[in-house]
Amino acid sequence: MEIIIRNAVREDMSSVLQLIKELAEFEKEPDAVEVTVEELVDAGFGKQKQFDCFVAEVGQKIVGMALVYFRFSTWKGKTVHLEDLIVTENMRGKGVGQTLYRRVLEYAMDQGVKRVNWVVLDWNKPAIEFYERSGATILSNWWQVEMEEPALKAYIGKKQ
Repeated sequence: MEIIIRNAVREDMSSVLQLIKELAEFEKEPDAVEVTVEELVDAGFGKQKQFDCFVAEVGQKIVGMALVYFRFSTWKGKTVHLEDLIVTENMRGKGVGQTLYRRVLEYAMDQGVKRVNWVVLDWNKPAIEFYERSGATILSNWWQVEMEEPALKAYIGKKQ
């Protein structure tokens, strides 16, 4: 089986969105995806490009994707953040994810960054074990913090 990893193009964004939705299902958050194909196209290929995306093809069908963007660390400088790496369920365990992962890390090295960041759910033991085998460090003493739009609006709307 030949796995082809390539840079995504605009026309891939509907397939990318389907993979994002599949990831949300896997992560037990099926209703969490709000992004649209149009937003993906604008953010990935518009005037102010916000991310890079790699897709994995097998038999000319997109079966996986990895979406990355740059961050700045006050400790390290320019870093790459791996937002999502997803392989469609029927292609898992066949090397697609590992090939995408390698491409993301090669991209990071090509960009001269000092660190690649991503998050993994604490119950996703196969992913955690894979990342640890690859040399990544799982930081169990740091907590990811998020503020969704309703909370953001509520906080900003409060009188100080």
